[in-house]
Amino acid sequence: MRKIFNSLLLAAFIAAIMIIARWIGHQAYSWMPTQATAEAKRVDDIFSFLTSVGAFIFLGITGIIGYSLLTCRAPRGDWSHGHPARSDARIEILWTVTPTLLVLWLAAQSYNIYQQLDIEGLTPIVHLHILQEPATAATVKSDINQLAENIEVIAKQWVWSFRYPNNVISNELHVVVNERTRLNLHSQDVIHGFYIPEFRLKQDIVPNRNIDIVLTPTQIGKYRLRDSQFSGTNFALMQADVYVDSSEAYSQWLSQAAKGK
Repeated sequence: MRKIFNSLLLAAFIAAIMIIARWIGHQAYSWMPTQATAEAKRVDDIFSFLTSVGAFIFLGITGIIGYSLLTCRAPRGDWSHGHPARSDARIEILWTVTPTLLVLWLAAQSYNIYQQLDIEGLTPIVHLHILQEPATAATVKSDINQLAENIEVIAKQWVWSFRYPNNVISNELHVVVNERTRLNLHSQDVIHGFYIPEFRLKQDIVPNRNIDIVLTPTQIGKYRLRDSQFSGTNFALMQADVYVDSSEAYSQWLSQAAKGK
């Protein structure tokens, strides 16, 4: 009877920490910046999942430690050694198999998220090729609109510049909401990091390579592009404004920029 009670108590403990861990994982969504692209939700989903797993492990270990401190204390004056746990094959198997299964499970979840990105027409999300080779667009696998723009992003110490299809060059990045845009990333000197927190897609820009990123903005607004790599003395000042515009606002801005306004 006592063995059954202990088994039920353990099952209740595991169920409780699973519920709490899932709640903590759900709270992780509020820790992140605004989701401004279709890709951001997929990234936040895997972050929430990893948070839930981490919370489950933390609560499980601390719960076992607390239980042991309360129920397994040696009597006063008892200085004898506890039963050695070494050479116990069951424990060795447990702490070897469990982390292995956990890592494989995490890998499967990450791959699942990547497959979802593929469905959004983001295969590959980032693809590298030698500068002399022609750039190719991502394969479209969904009913999302065709690429609205193909914008060239040029990084150098310590400024961002953007070249649009009509040869307009600006220090502001403008993209159209709900339309897929391909950014061709180039570096003229050292490694830079293209990172907009609300977009969730961060990519190092390697000299002598073309690096393409396809994204789908979903929230109209103003955001901030930062250099995520240490690229020199003033890399922290290497920032640029990013605007997600409606189609009409984008066309109007592009027309004014072409006139030099």
